[in-house]
Amino acid sequence: MRSIAYCAGMTVQNSDKLENLLKETFGYSSFRSGQLEIIEAIMAKKNVRAVMPTAAGKSLCYQLPAIHSNEKTIVISPLVALMDDQAAALFELGVQVSRIHSGLSREENIDQWQRFASDSSSILYLSPERLMQTRMIKALQKFSIGLFVIDEAHCISKWGADFRPDYEELSKIQDFFPGSVISAFTATADRATRTDIIETLTNGNCSVFLKGFDRPNLSLQVLPKQDLKTNLLSFLAGRAEQSGIVYCFSRKETDQLCSFLDGNGYNAIAYHAGKTAEYRRTAQDRFMTESAVIMVATIAFGMGIDKPDIRYIVHASIPSSIEALYQEIGRAGRDGAPAKTLMFYGMQDIIKRQRLIFEGEGSEQHKLLEYKRLESLIGYCETVACRRLALLAYFDETIVPCGNCDNCIQPPEVENFSDLAKLLIATITETGQYFGMSHIIDVVRGAETEKVKARAHNLLGVFGVAINQPKTNLQSIIRQLIATGALKVNLEKYGALEVGEKGYRIFQGTEKFIAKTVSKTISLASKKSQVSPSSIAETNPELFVALKKLRLELAKERSVPAFAIFSDKALIQMVNDMPTTQDDFLAINGVGRMKLEKFYHPFQELISKFRP
Repeated sequence: MRSIAYCAGMTVQNSDKLENLLKETFGYSSFRSGQLEIIEAIMAKKNVRAVMPTAAGKSLCYQLPAIHSNEKTIVISPLVALMDDQAAALFELGVQVSRIHSGLSREENIDQWQRFASDSSSILYLSPERLMQTRMIKALQKFSIGLFVIDEAHCISKWGADFRPDYEELSKIQDFFPGSVISAFTATADRATRTDIIETLTNGNCSVFLKGFDRPNLSLQVLPKQDLKTNLLSFLAGRAEQSGIVYCFSRKETDQLCSFLDGNGYNAIAYHAGKTAEYRRTAQDRFMTESAVIMVATIAFGMGIDKPDIRYIVHASIPSSIEALYQEIGRAGRDGAPAKTLMFYGMQDIIKRQRLIFEGEGSEQHKLLEYKRLESLIGYCETVACRRLALLAYFDETIVPCGNCDNCIQPPEVENFSDLAKLLIATITETGQYFGMSHIIDVVRGAETEKVKARAHNLLGVFGVAINQPKTNLQSIIRQLIATGALKVNLEKYGALEVGEKGYRIFQGTEKFIAKTVSKTISLASKKSQVSPSSIAETNPELFVALKKLRLELAKERSVPAFAIFSDKALIQMVNDMPTTQDDFLAINGVGRMKLEKFYHPFQELISKFRP
């Protein structure tokens, strides 16, 4: 494989011209880390694979070269919502783009194509399946396509957690359009997936950019899944004015939790694939344009969502893998301000995830990969070390402990639980390795349930050996035994616990079992965010609220997301700087010439009312 790593010492060309375009069009005074190098590589006609953290500004890396060169650019996106949001945001910047997708009528799609074909726009958004239609390929071959952009490029890899067959077809782009540059962007890719992207799209002929995965503004926390609703309300206390996402395992859980939150006074919206397309479109529009909305959703919601002011992500059930976790929590805090992430973690969720893999239609090799991904996630949940360190280690990135996760803020206590582990292992073997966690706990705690008595397990020597142990302690120890491989879950036996090799070593006393005590971090869930965008604007909170209201009104009038008007960061700067002249407004982060022309007067008029 031939790949080129971009070095910091490479010559910066045309940087003044690019920075001028950056300010005039996008309203930014400087590039973020890594952006300029990627832009220059694309403009030098090099294929690019860029892995950048969420909110690092990936889209600007291909939008700016397309605007600068005015060459025909095709952006491949998996989601209609992402196409629409990016098109709306670019339109507000004065950049004309086209998009063709299933959410538009036939007449609208024809109009979008004609605008692209007539040079009214040079950027065209397409889904991978639409691009690879023979008719579309032939139509595009009539033009000189300068750049193909593959967004969410990790979907191309069979080794990835989000493999999509329609993405695999994109490997043919280099054959159909040999003179075009191919750039692939993603925020989530392990080592195997990163290599697969390069080989599949460019046969290894690619400039490689790896900008890291760390999102320091995200606070990470994991709690046992006990009293979910009570703990969720505790977490949400003090966050009524913030927007967030609560992820659920199933449609049923989504609807039930949404109704619960709605009944407790929260502006909650349910979202899953069982809802109609019109409902989902309306729900997403509300979430994107309104403030203080909780989207309660399955994983059907989220990819491509670019709402900068999401302040928290909650997983009411564990996701499928560390990749999925990273993607989903990455939707919070895109404006750079602090955001909280919380995952509730329980044994039943592990079994549900394992059953999904077990009953899936993939090959045995694919299932093995999925099991290993789930095991890595369980290990993350049970770690006593810094969670950010554990999360980034999965992507081969090394950091020092963050000081901003539950384990760093309140380190868990660890003890030698070898004796208790031996009792549990003995109980599992004496009952035939045929029962799940609940039954094993009932036996060791001496609970004479109908199931225990029917199988005469109340007559075993292990019956009641841990009668003084709280159920939560035993659940935690069993989860940690599973996380370390000492115990295994047999889905063919409906979730029965079985003893692994490590478990037998613990039982025989040749290996100790050091584990954490039941989490004492539950109190952290009730803490309010230490910093939020609104708290930064406390010098004049009334103005900040008024600016957000004006932004929302303008967004609804123009049928665009609120962030397409101005970001929270820009509004905060307006509160702090109280701009008066047009030059003052141009100094605001995110204000270029087009936004100045469109929004100077209404915002200046509002700000003037708050001047002394």
